[in-house]
Amino acid sequence: MTSVPSSPAQPARPLTRNDYKTLSLSALGGALEFYDFIIFVFFATVVGKLFFPADMPEWLRLMQTFGIFAAGYLARPLGGIVMAHFGDLLGRKKMFTLSIFMMAVPTLIMGLLPTYAQIGLWAPLLLLLMRVIQGAAIGGEVPGAWVFVSEHVPARHVGYACGTLTSGLTAGILLGSLVATLVNSIYSATEVSDYAWRIPFLLGGVFGLMSVYLRRWLHETPVFAELQQRKALADEIPLRAVLRDHRGAIAVSMLLTWLLSAGIVVVILMTPTVLQTVYGFSPSVALQANSLAIVFLSIGCVCAGALADRLGAGRVFVGGSLALLASSWVFYHSLHAHPDWLFPLYALTGLFVGTIGAVPYVMVKAFPAVVRFTGLSFSYNLAYAIFGGLTPMIVTLLLKSDPMGPAYYVAGICMIGLAVGLYLLAKKR
Repeated sequence: MTSVPSSPAQPARPLTRNDYKTLSLSALGGALEFYDFIIFVFFATVVGKLFFPADMPEWLRLMQTFGIFAAGYLARPLGGIVMAHFGDLLGRKKMFTLSIFMMAVPTLIMGLLPTYAQIGLWAPLLLLLMRVIQGAAIGGEVPGAWVFVSEHVPARHVGYACGTLTSGLTAGILLGSLVATLVNSIYSATEVSDYAWRIPFLLGGVFGLMSVYLRRWLHETPVFAELQQRKALADEIPLRAVLRDHRGAIAVSMLLTWLLSAGIVVVILMTPTVLQTVYGFSPSVALQANSLAIVFLSIGCVCAGALADRLGAGRVFVGGSLALLASSWVFYHSLHAHPDWLFPLYALTGLFVGTIGAVPYVMVKAFPAVVRFTGLSFSYNLAYAIFGGLTPMIVTLLLKSDPMGPAYYVAGICMIGLAVGLYLLAKKR
């Protein structure tokens, strides 16, 4: 990784009221934006029946519905790179506000879309278009949020700020799960199919637009403002400079994104289904345990970020990866014999998945301020599109031959986290 100053010097000061306001508004907006992005998956079955022909085979309908969901992931790299380009040239705040607007409006429209029975083929096409815009928005939001908060707080609190923000993003997944559970509890299956499925999308759109308004109170980052004042902004296309001068930083950032995406996708998003199909838990028990794991994941993100400030990211990744390896192995290995251990073991595993809270700490420091948004966004979004897409398929294939498949995959990812941690420690010596 190229050794470069990460940002103009910042005074060693404690976190102020303004810092906490910036963190709170950023984390709230991130949580709502992640809610908007993820809520689709909780209603995929209902949406599939309403937005595709009634005589279509069930497997094909589900495949096309999840194809539309996946389109959001495929749009992430392009959206993230374009928004990061302008974020490095025009300002962090502009793109930070634009990303949540681009998420809120399509979510609101999805809640109002006519179905296949009303407008035919236009229904799935419009749904696909909204999903692509959502993907472009999330591609700019996550890296933009990390850069935004890290450039607002003092250098010795960057880990805590990024960990807190990551905690907010994971809370958005929990919010989506809780809202989906609530809607399915209040309304009958017929009512959900008739109109109630629209409620979570409409709520997400309205709350998202409220976040756009709240972000008006945020200020441009001091780091970008200083670059602007010194006329030190990138004098060439930022992505070109990143690809030419910061390949080591890209490699480390992509490996850490693999760790982050695998932790979220396998332990949080896929495991509730595994608990039902492999271990025989009821859907309600699996979702309750999953909600508890997400709560502990959010706590773990904040702790990992704060520890990165105090101990360094290398030690956090070495300790966190080993702890996740041990807890996840015991979790997947013990449930057949000890189903009563589900809640404590899933909570503990969720806590150690929180090691990912230190990922943005490394990434924002890996690139110089002048191309930071582009470098982080390119690495994160490209890696997430590759590994976020491949992980479910690999884990599913592993599950076909062994019920411990998820544990094997998480163990492999922990080895990557351990290797990166040791590399970061060696680099400091």
